[in-house]
Amino acid sequence: MKKIFLLLSFAFIFNLFSVADEGMWIPLFIKNNESRMKGMGMKISADDIYSTNHSSLKDAVVLFGRGCTGELISDEGLLITNHHCGYSQIQAHSTLENDYLKNGFWAQNRKEELVNKGLTVTFLVRMEDVTDLVLRNVDPKLTEAERAKAVEKNIKKICDEAVKGTHYQAVIKDFYNGNQYFLFVNEVFKDVRLVGAPPSSIGKFGGDADNWMWPRHTGDFSIFRIYAGKDNKPAEYAPDNVPYKPAKSFPVSIKGVEKGDFTFVYGFPGTTNQFATSYEVELIKELENPIAINMRDMRLKIIDARSKGSDLIRIQYAAKYANIANGWKKWIGENRGLQKLRTIDNKKKFEQAFEEWSLQNDALKKKYYYILPMYKDIYTQLYNSRRALKYFIEAGLGSEIIGFAWKFNNLVKLSHQKNADAKEIEKAVQLLQATTEEYFKNYDLETDRLLFINTMKAYYNSYNNENLPAGLAKIRDAFKEDFNGYTDFLFSKSALASKNKTMALLDGYQIKKLKKIEKDPAFVLASSLFTHYFDKVYPDLIRYEDQLDSLNRIYLQGLIEMQNEKTFYPDANLTLRVTYGKVDDYFPFDTTLDGIFEKEKLEYDDYQVHPKLRELYNARDFGRYGKNNTMPVCFIASNHTTGGNSGSPVINAEGQLIGINFDRNWEGTMSDLNYDASQCRNISLDMRYVLFIIDKFAGAGHLIDEMKIVQ
Repeated sequence: MKKIFLLLSFAFIFNLFSVADEGMWIPLFIKNNESRMKGMGMKISADDIYSTNHSSLKDAVVLFGRGCTGELISDEGLLITNHHCGYSQIQAHSTLENDYLKNGFWAQNRKEELVNKGLTVTFLVRMEDVTDLVLRNVDPKLTEAERAKAVEKNIKKICDEAVKGTHYQAVIKDFYNGNQYFLFVNEVFKDVRLVGAPPSSIGKFGGDADNWMWPRHTGDFSIFRIYAGKDNKPAEYAPDNVPYKPAKSFPVSIKGVEKGDFTFVYGFPGTTNQFATSYEVELIKELENPIAINMRDMRLKIIDARSKGSDLIRIQYAAKYANIANGWKKWIGENRGLQKLRTIDNKKKFEQAFEEWSLQNDALKKKYYYILPMYKDIYTQLYNSRRALKYFIEAGLGSEIIGFAWKFNNLVKLSHQKNADAKEIEKAVQLLQATTEEYFKNYDLETDRLLFINTMKAYYNSYNNENLPAGLAKIRDAFKEDFNGYTDFLFSKSALASKNKTMALLDGYQIKKLKKIEKDPAFVLASSLFTHYFDKVYPDLIRYEDQLDSLNRIYLQGLIEMQNEKTFYPDANLTLRVTYGKVDDYFPFDTTLDGIFEKEKLEYDDYQVHPKLRELYNARDFGRYGKNNTMPVCFIASNHTTGGNSGSPVINAEGQLIGINFDRNWEGTMSDLNYDASQCRNISLDMRYVLFIIDKFAGAGHLIDEMKIVQ
């Protein structure tokens, strides 16, 4: 195959002027969108949204954990995000005696706020276009691998210099398929404590039945507090840390929303692929999504059946189930949306037009005409590798014991070194001991056995006999495809299926124990599956994906050159963005508390109403938060959002917090690949309902007192 040499020289300017509600805009350049936003009703300035010269709304928005957004709602470090974003923390603190998932949690004072090991929040200090610095001395004649190495070297130097002598952290991310690079200087806080969360009957009302659906009646919020050292800087957890004093926090509006009101979302959208070709979309829709949907459907049914029979298993697997189910239903909706919009056919028509445009002259032909035939060639070869990857993730790793067993690989490698470092080995052992404690806290042997039998059979069947990994070949050769028998063997013989046996293996670890790990059936299988992946699948994936990186970069250059009158915004990459639109509707459904009680009549498990909420509803005791003798719960708008925007502040024209973004409509989930203004909506929790739950339901008025409430 022809080698692709980059970087191609090009001369174009990214058009950052918005002409529609679509787009995830870089806040550094939001001034270019200001006139459009003000024309839609915004009353604050672009400088109020993003500034490094004074406090701005960016200083009240954080990356929550590793994939959600949160916002400051008081000058005492009080932070709000989605219930599903804080779900793993709520689950981690839950026990049979204190079932915070079922009953909720509300700290009555700051001493009762719960510490969350490993949870961080990240503030953006500043961002900067560093494209010229990243590409300095990057010769266009370099191969893709050489180019990547040169870029990586430049990035490290820039990041080191950007944070030298400070406590900040720096990262550089590429935009526009690697045509542009931005530096992000961040401040990361490591002491984040759980303050409050409603019971799941409110925070997860509707469950899987309503996930990605509209209308919604889900009180999807949880509250945390950021703590800092006495100097207001990030610090590891310590009892004497103090609430963080933010540069900015959001005033909370209870004025409500009406259709047509301007609104914008400020958050950290995760991943989109708007410029994907028809080949990529077809591979996702026809290959990857069906595999993931089928495998997750199988796993969900097993976990659900086991959870219904045991409160302990329900608590242990609550966060796992939610994570599996979220992607499962999202991909179903994504495929529905792609089919409805005929996305693949439309992209093929556009690509045909692109080829015709590239034939206008010899210069364009030389730059772009070869691209689409090369895409076709690469995707033909990539198909089997992507299929193998998807089965490896969704089936091969579908039971927990495989992933847990593989965690011992580092200890095995260290123990094999000729001059093994005793301190490094001890460090690895201590890490495994801590991991084992956490792992078995949320582990049920019989549940994992059922997952193992079903997912391993599916993984086995995804191969033909000639290509089986060695571990799967054993099922064929030694067990004659008796999956029940193999499962009984593995779980009865593996020390890694038992907390006590695993701890005994690690206690007083000496290299002479190495053989026990290497011969453990679970480790043998895990090692076989991972080795097969890294030796047989990964090399092809990397080779083809490197070629695609090159093509994607050139293809986007061509798209912008071809459509020089069109607005181009960069794909989401978990960096801070602004998206804006208006309060809208999708279908006219009831989105108040009345709608909750209408759903309750359906008698689904996901539609159970908390007795205290029923009392408040019957008494119409909504306080100052209700409207027209009922309680607004959610609203829908035309903001362009994706995963990572969960928990993002939904902001009105005055810069006040009116809602918390938490979902998209089901058919609109395909917006990651193809945004359509008529079909894509973002679903938000109304802040009036949040305050009602905190105040009237939970009796946590002390939290309301911290906030600035705007009538």
